[in-house]
Amino acid sequence: MDNSSMARLLAQTADLLEIDGGDGFRIRSYRRAADSLEQTTIDVAGITDDVAKLLAIPGIGKGMAANLQAIAATGSLPLRDELLTKYGSSILELLKLPGMGPKTVALLWDAARVGSVDQLADAIEAGRLTGLPRMGAKQIEKLRKGIEEYRRSSGRFRIDDAEEAAQRIGAYLRTFPGIERVTPAGSLRRGRETAGDLDLLVTGPACEPEHTAAAVEHVAAFPGIRDILAKGENKVSFQLANGLQVDVRLLPTESYGAALQYFTGSKAHNVALRQRALKKGYTLSEWSLARLKDNSTVAAATEEEIYAALGMEWIPPELRENLGEIEAASAHKLPRLIELSDIRGDVHMHTTATDGRNTILEMAEAALARGYQYIAITDHSKNLAMTNGLNEKRALEHLRRIREVDQQMEGRIRVMTGIEVDILADGALDLDNEVLAQMDVVIASVHTRFEQSQEEMTDRILRALENPHTRILGHPTGRLLLQREPYALDLGAVLRRAAELGVAVEHNAAPERLDLCDRDLRLAKELGCRIVVSTDAHDTRHLVKMEYGVRQLRRAWLGPHDVLNTLPARRFLESLRPRKSTTT
Repeated sequence: MDNSSMARLLAQTADLLEIDGGDGFRIRSYRRAADSLEQTTIDVAGITDDVAKLLAIPGIGKGMAANLQAIAATGSLPLRDELLTKYGSSILELLKLPGMGPKTVALLWDAARVGSVDQLADAIEAGRLTGLPRMGAKQIEKLRKGIEEYRRSSGRFRIDDAEEAAQRIGAYLRTFPGIERVTPAGSLRRGRETAGDLDLLVTGPACEPEHTAAAVEHVAAFPGIRDILAKGENKVSFQLANGLQVDVRLLPTESYGAALQYFTGSKAHNVALRQRALKKGYTLSEWSLARLKDNSTVAAATEEEIYAALGMEWIPPELRENLGEIEAASAHKLPRLIELSDIRGDVHMHTTATDGRNTILEMAEAALARGYQYIAITDHSKNLAMTNGLNEKRALEHLRRIREVDQQMEGRIRVMTGIEVDILADGALDLDNEVLAQMDVVIASVHTRFEQSQEEMTDRILRALENPHTRILGHPTGRLLLQREPYALDLGAVLRRAAELGVAVEHNAAPERLDLCDRDLRLAKELGCRIVVSTDAHDTRHLVKMEYGVRQLRRAWLGPHDVLNTLPARRFLESLRPRKSTTT
């Protein structure tokens, strides 16, 4: 269990206690402990046998330390399990609906015995919510729409959640003697923004046919399993507590490449590849590429051998969607895709000046440790009061502090001044032009009034682009994966105007956003847009999320030359829209 997983269990327990009408102090203690686990840099699971170290973490008392020990030992928490038995595990689904908090869930349970999304939908259709406290027509309609959004996304998991599960399970599997390699396949390997399930391919001496029985039992004993779905000679399928289905396949080493190719997919890519194999007199399966005439193996051990035998370059997993990659690989014309090592700077991040958890200096030092040459500090503007956004006076004071840190770094890393300024409902920017003119990087973003019509939202963003100080358009569609759909927007019109004005468009690498998506990134490139990738980090630990953004850029067929922050600092700034003077 990593810190985030443990924190999630504590937070869920707090929610369940609130639904149950528990003591407020006790609820707050669970929430405070969850926050502490999210913020601490200590690997909590690694110190659970040392109570003194646990107690040294803010928000952790003796009772909570015992809870953490229970989580580390069993992967769960007795109180949480007890409350889930009382209300049913589906009650936590209700908290995933927009605007649904524990108090509302408690109201629905007490008044209508609603304990799942399906039961809520039935209650709405039957009119059983009408007349309940805080359940006016607008709120009921909001719940109805929230259910529709949830059902569209249910069964999918964000890429970071799937990867965390893959790492956790992989670390466990490798403790078994004779298991040497655990490789994610499927949607996760292709870098898709969400995954419906998780495929793990396992090789090593323990996976040879004569030895798999013991390895299969080891897989089935993974402590995070909620349900075993199937168990065979070389495969175990199970479901984790969060509902993610995991398929673990134990493979002989000589078939590893064929299996990796087959289970990585996509389905459309594999169908096209099998058709190519048939035309060459071969058959392609999860076991091998073999000759049709005598079933003799042509290639199986590595993907590279299989693609080469078919007269093709090896195709990066992110491109395997049957969108032209097979033709390009056959002509040996695949592009050189961007890599994480190409990124020289991260230009969207927040600090303690607004809603971040680290200081300017701490963000700079963390970026330097990642090998970056520059960053931009882009805290929020005043319209986002909940984030302690900066007004004009505070913004100017913040610029001075950023410049002081830049000098303090003595050239080891460039610390640029910046702001993430809100695009207001009418398209105006949230700070005076005189202040914006002093920023190296001005990111303009929509954070409010998502309900505007397509025409209103498009005009709003187009007006923001016209402001001469807008240099980057932040997370352009406003989506939150599996939580909030993109707002209504004529994205083509926005991207075309951004290209004309020289305003860069952001790919926000935060895994809850990944905005623009891979399809829209391809459109942005086709329209001539300048593209920036950034993490929108609110914590030094968020800087690692750049890898999720790079995967989406690769899925969009983008190379280093397509992304501005692969450039050195001076050339990066020169490639942005020219900065206007204060007299503009």
